[in-house]
Amino acid sequence: MNQILAVAIFVGAFWFIATERADKVKVVLIAAAAMTVLGLVPGEDVFYNAHAGIDWNVIFLLLGMMVIVGVVKHTGLFDFLAIWAAKRSRGSPFRLMVMLMIITAVASPLLDNVTIIMLVAPVTIVVCGRLGFTAQPFLIAEVLAANIGGAATLVGDPPNIIIGSRAGLSFNDFLIHMAPAVAVIFVLFVVFTRWLFRAHLRETSKHITTVMTLQERRAITDPRLLARSLLVLAGVVAGFGLHSLLHVAPSIIALLGAGAMVLISGLDIRDILREVEWATLVFFMGLFVMVAGLVHTGVIGRLGDAAVAAFGDNPLFASGVLVFGSAVVAAFIDNIPYTTTMAPVVEGLVEQTPDPQQGQALWWSFAFGADFSGNGTAVAASANVVALGIAQRAGHAITFWQFTRYGIVVTALSSVLAWAYIVLRYF
Repeated sequence: MNQILAVAIFVGAFWFIATERADKVKVVLIAAAAMTVLGLVPGEDVFYNAHAGIDWNVIFLLLGMMVIVGVVKHTGLFDFLAIWAAKRSRGSPFRLMVMLMIITAVASPLLDNVTIIMLVAPVTIVVCGRLGFTAQPFLIAEVLAANIGGAATLVGDPPNIIIGSRAGLSFNDFLIHMAPAVAVIFVLFVVFTRWLFRAHLRETSKHITTVMTLQERRAITDPRLLARSLLVLAGVVAGFGLHSLLHVAPSIIALLGAGAMVLISGLDIRDILREVEWATLVFFMGLFVMVAGLVHTGVIGRLGDAAVAAFGDNPLFASGVLVFGSAVVAAFIDNIPYTTTMAPVVEGLVEQTPDPQQGQALWWSFAFGADFSGNGTAVAASANVVALGIAQRAGHAITFWQFTRYGIVVTALSSVLAWAYIVLRYF
């Protein structure tokens, strides 16, 4: 009975989010409350269970980076980059889209896709405003590129951090096994965007003449603060890359960076906190509790047991199910809690696989599926939710289906390519 209740609440909440009949933050809060009041999630586990409750590492990572971005915003850096990008695009929407996608995809493996979206999305909104372009398609393309690029390394996408910790995989392991396929898939994705966003790539900027006369250096309002901010940001990025050696969680590194930013900026803390996407953070908390209901009632465990029984003795079939099954399921419940929940199931499958190489291939299959599922729907990954929050706050709201209709296609194609890579390399 509890399992039926948990599934009903989750599906009902997701229906309201997908159809946008109610504000998504209100929906997840009501659903989370229902899970708790009905006893589907123990009250103490909501706050203190990292595997089946609110993942505070994710919440504080986002909070720290939002504070950092809030300080950087006061330096004029985003306006500088926007003018620079606008001038380099020469009024071509496709050239601008490719530039923005390359920036996000190249930076995501090192900075993580959530952080790079926080940095690039404000620039995108400004540059599109300068050129007179509709910002939504460019923001969507960036998020899709960030989720693909972030799959290349251990720190590029939150699911990879979870998988690396569970499987004992290093930064170099991800670089060797994931990065080659990600590079090829991203190049094909860039080519594909010419068709995918064709309706929005026909317009030509009416303001390019004016933009070309602008001097981007004048956009920097506080050079001294900018220099200090970039130094702190570089330290945060280095910390992310070395977190496994330092044994310090990325969330702690982000919070330390945020504290340093507040100290060096001299800005009023209230002005900085106004830049934080509080609604996005609350949405994630509610979503984590909703998924916790599925975990505690045994819904996820039951699915996992069925998976082991069905294809535990067939590594090739298991690989396909992990890629495509993860791409579908995680797209609806957010890939972070999904990865946390399913990692023990994959570990069981790996232990049953006699060939060590094929066993490790199951981890890579799981990683590809979980990472690329992030493009499946508007709520499938942290980067998506953050981007939609920034867009809405800037007056360029992106609806659930506006994002999802592009994301579904990209998820399908990237998953097919990923599995082809897995089969050719390991089987």
